[in-house]
Amino acid sequence: FESFLRDMKTQFPGVAFHYFQSNIEGELINCIHECGFTFDAIILNAGAYTHTSIGIGDAVKGVTTPVIEVHISNTYARESFRHQSYIAPHAAGVIVGFGLKSYTLAVQSLLH
Repeated sequence: FESFLRDMKTQFPGVAFHYFQSNIEGELINCIHECGFTFDAIILNAGAYTHTSIGIGDAVKGVTTPVIEVHISNTYARESFRHQSYIAPHAAGVIVGFGLKSYTLAVQSLLH
């Protein structure tokens, strides 16, 4: 992913990226709260927490920064429990199923 992030920085030189990754739900919530009032946008891939974490959904609801929910895989082509998102009702948009290009599409949507 680090080489992909370098490519994103090259493709969008006017964008300042801040990358955060964690497998711990509370750390993700803390980061959303820390960035959610000062950053221009948040691109969030919450993985399986998308379908299970009311807390992450509430964190997205509670911030003023627009959040784009992204998924590398098409969650609607997977198990039925993955069709539910606690984030989507509070997100500015959702992008699913385009591989890593999902992140590129999210940045492009925010810039236009």
